[in-house]
Amino acid sequence: MANSSVYDFDKVIDRSGTDAAKWDVAPGELPMWVADMDFATAPEILEALSERLDNGIFGYTDVSDRWKSAYADWWSNRHGLSMEKDALLFVTGVIPAISSIVRKLTTPNENVIIQTPVYNIFFNSIKNNGCRVLESPLVYENGVYSMDLADLEAKMADPQTNLMILCNPHNPVGKIWDRTTLAKIGDLAKENHVTVISDEIHCDITAPGREYVPFASVSETCKAVSITCIAPTKAFNIAGLQTAAIYVPDPVLRHKVWRAINTDEVAEPNAFATVAAIAAFEKGGAWLDAMRKYVFDNRAYVTEALAKALPEVYVVPGEATYLLWIDVSAYPGDSREIASYLRKTTGLFVSNGVQYGAAGAHHLRLNVACPRVLCEDGVKRLIAGLTAYRNEKA
Repeated sequence: MANSSVYDFDKVIDRSGTDAAKWDVAPGELPMWVADMDFATAPEILEALSERLDNGIFGYTDVSDRWKSAYADWWSNRHGLSMEKDALLFVTGVIPAISSIVRKLTTPNENVIIQTPVYNIFFNSIKNNGCRVLESPLVYENGVYSMDLADLEAKMADPQTNLMILCNPHNPVGKIWDRTTLAKIGDLAKENHVTVISDEIHCDITAPGREYVPFASVSETCKAVSITCIAPTKAFNIAGLQTAAIYVPDPVLRHKVWRAINTDEVAEPNAFATVAAIAAFEKGGAWLDAMRKYVFDNRAYVTEALAKALPEVYVVPGEATYLLWIDVSAYPGDSREIASYLRKTTGLFVSNGVQYGAAGAHHLRLNVACPRVLCEDGVKRLIAGLTAYRNEKA
């Protein structure tokens, strides 16, 4: 695919020898699973990191006011959310933040609500802190996902529930939640004394022309009950630099979160963490927009190829993320069996939907944030593997 932008997303980069978790696979296998892009990060970020590297000393690092301004300006300009800089806290990652917050705001055996199918590590953050996962499954009708607000209300009303983890936009279904739905969550949370952790790490990877709605921007109620976890790491492919932020408008809640992340020692940046974030938000906008177009062209390519070759397979329409959520319910067996078969017979490594909760038992998750040549290879393997699986089970 010829790339018309000034950035070369078609370039295939050999990641062998870099200890890349995604590419820790056997020769000939093609990994399209974990949420990790196969694009080099924005050259503006690489330049900033290179300048920092040239200094040659990598000692303890403070969080500067410029770091806070970079976040605040980006969310104001790109997402319409005015964030008070004092309400921003540095953290090494969204999941460390969530785990620390769960640990601080709950006691063992309490409930934490998640809306399944959802990012599998949420389960770990809850269970590892001795709490109960309380699933409020999303409604899946006619190939479209929505929230079951009646079920959510009932589960928030449980006196053992005081925390909810919202995925906004939603991973893996690629849904951008609308303002009305988010406002209802905020109202229910306030009524039932529930705090909402909003994981918004995928918010910058939306379809061109589409915008997500920050939970804290919806109403004063949503703002008051919310803890928002954000980062440049997914959008700019810099997860290994361990850089993220937490936005907590309420000062009492903010103090608790501040205590949590400092107690767990996940509140200090490494020498490159703030440098990369500042460069991303100050200079990375053009790269991000070009990447979004490329990724959503890949999404369209895969969707069309599957519809033509395997009409019984359905790609759930996605408004956000570079992750396709593929309905394979027309085939026998659950997604674990199908994913295992694909890897064994074609070398294609995708994520099985079961790990995102029982509601994902008949879906696969496919990462298309890669050069088109790899995407095309993946589609060929996927079609060949699913065809062989279908014929074998017939």
